[in-house]
Amino acid sequence: QVQLVESGGGLVQPGGSLRLSCAASGSGFSTGAMGWYRQAPGKERELVATIGDGGSTNYADSVKGRFTISRDNAKKSVYLQMNSLKPEDTAVYYCSANVSPYLGSDYYTYWGQGTQVTVSS
Repeated sequence: QVQLVESGGGLVQPGGSLRLSCAASGSGFSTGAMGWYRQAPGKERELVATIGDGGSTNYADSVKGRFTISRDNAKKSVYLQMNSLKPEDTAVYYCSANVSPYLGSDYYTYWGQGTQVTVSS
């Protein structure tokens, strides 16, 4: 059973920084693209950033220049460094990964449980 476990959320003042981490656990699986999404109260879930298994990245316009996504393939982990945080970044952040759960299987999208990020003074 593949699971994604996030950590690193919390309360931070505007202009501050946080680093989110997400690790995929289980055995015998492969990961493809990984990413971060977020959902603010009363809003739909939206893309924050994605990273391919080769390292290519994609960012939402609202976070370009402030957030950096990275991954460690050996650890099957993805990270999100968030700098210059704004109150509008407040949301639950979800990790996602395209996972092939066993050799030869198709890839499926898995989600973490979410971690709260609150930007407030």
